[in-house]
Amino acid sequence: RRYPTVELRAEAFNGSTHVAVPSDSAFLRALLFELRLVDDHVFVEHRDTCTRINHSSVYSVSTDSGDLWPVLAFQKSGLIYACLPLVEEPLEPRPPLLTVSGLSQGLALLLGIMDYISPSRKNEAEMNTKIGQLRNLLIQACPLGTPLNTNIRSLGSSFEDIQEMPADKDQPAWRSSSYRGKPQANVCITEKVKCMQYDQRDVVDTWQVYGAVNCKCDIEGSAPKVNLTLNLPTNAPPLQDIVIHHCVTSIDPAMLMSFSAEPLDDSVYNGPYKFPFIPPSESFNLCYYTSQVPVPPILGCYQLIEEGSQIKITVNLKLHESIKNSFEYCEARIPFYNRGPIAQLEYKVTYGQLDLSREKSLLVWVIGQKFPKSLEVSLTGTVSFGTAGKEHPTDYVCTGNTAYVKLYFRIPDFTLTGCYVDQHSVQISAPGKPKITATRELISSDYYLWNSKAPAPMVYKA
Repeated sequence: RRYPTVELRAEAFNGSTHVAVPSDSAFLRALLFELRLVDDHVFVEHRDTCTRINHSSVYSVSTDSGDLWPVLAFQKSGLIYACLPLVEEPLEPRPPLLTVSGLSQGLALLLGIMDYISPSRKNEAEMNTKIGQLRNLLIQACPLGTPLNTNIRSLGSSFEDIQEMPADKDQPAWRSSSYRGKPQANVCITEKVKCMQYDQRDVVDTWQVYGAVNCKCDIEGSAPKVNLTLNLPTNAPPLQDIVIHHCVTSIDPAMLMSFSAEPLDDSVYNGPYKFPFIPPSESFNLCYYTSQVPVPPILGCYQLIEEGSQIKITVNLKLHESIKNSFEYCEARIPFYNRGPIAQLEYKVTYGQLDLSREKSLLVWVIGQKFPKSLEVSLTGTVSFGTAGKEHPTDYVCTGNTAYVKLYFRIPDFTLTGCYVDQHSVQISAPGKPKITATRELISSDYYLWNSKAPAPMVYKA
C-alpha cells in the first residue's frame, strides 16, 4: 500500500535530499538483498562488513536513487513484514531511532497484520483469502497513512462499517464502528512479575512488576463517556511509570510524575487513579504501570553441585505469607544444558510431583494449585547423564554449573501491588444498567533462581 500524501510530506521535510520510493518490484529486490535473502553468498561491504551489526529491525535499503531509511522489516513464518515510516524531520544527520514516532506506529501496524495473518499460515487457501482482504482492512486501519487502529483482527472485512464522515461530529477517529445492544464493560488488570534470585551474599536479588489494564467496552453512541478508577490498599506502594492510552480525556498530572528510576518520597501520588475516557470499539490497554513492591511472591534458592559423573540438586521454595495461596498453575522447570539425556534420576519432593520431559533434558516440578500450610516446598535429587547428541539443548550462558530454575505460575483474582477496580465505581454514560466485569491476575515472567554454587549473569553487585 502506498500513500502519496505521506510521500509528499517526506519530500517537503527533505527537499533536494529526498529519496523517492521506487516501484514495488524494485523495492522488493532491494529489500531481499538487504535482508540477505538473495545473493547471500556474495560479500557486499556495506551490507556484510563486521563493523555493521544490526541491533534492531530497522534497515537502510540501497536503491538506484539513493538509500531509503528507516525501512522497518522482519521475517515471521516464511513471510516478510515491512513498512517505510515517515520521519517528521530532516534525515541528515540521521535522528536517533527513539525519536522517530513513526517507527513505533509502523511496528504496531505490522504486528497487527501479523496477528491477523499468522493463524492461517498452514492453510494456504485461507491465508490467500486473508491477504486479499488486507487492502480493505488497511483502508479502515490506516486510511491516510497514519495508523488509527492497529488491531486488524477486530476490523470488519467489508466496507459496511466504514464511515466516509462520522455521523456525529463528536465521534472520535478511534471509534471505527458502532455497537448495538446491552451496554457492558470488561476490565482486566494483568500484572507480570520478573525476578532474578541468586542466594549470594554479594549479589542483590532483583524483581520488577509490570501492570496493564485491559478494557473492552461495548456501549452504544458515537462518543460514550466512561470513568474508571484504580484503587490501592492502604500503605501499598504507589503506581509508577504510568503510560495512558490516547482515548483518556483528562488526567491528574501528578499521576504521571512518579518514576521508578527516582527514590520514592512522601509527596508521591498514591491514588486513587481516575481515568475518564471515550473507549475505542475494540479491546485496548487503558494504561501500563510499574511498582516497587517490597518482596517477590515466591522466594527460593537453587544449588547444583557436580560430583564426578553425577550432579546433586536442591531446590527450596517459599510462598510469601502476603500472597494469595490459590494458583491456576505453579511449576518449576529445571533444564540441563550442554549435557546428554538424563539416564538416571533419584529424587525426593516434599510436595507436588516431578516429571521428566520427553527429550530427557528437563525436569518439571508440578507444585499444583496450592502450597502446603507451611508455605514451603523442597526438592532434592541426584542426576546422571548419558552421551550428548546433537538434539540435546545447548546454551552459551549456562555452562558448567551455571544453571537456573525457572518458575511459571498464575494467580487469578490477585495482584502483587494490590491494585483493583471497584466495579461499582465505574461510571458509563449509557441508558440502562451496564453490566460491568472486573478481573485481575498475577503472572510470572522471566522468574529465575540461579545456582548459588556457581557464577551467574548479574544486573549488579552490592
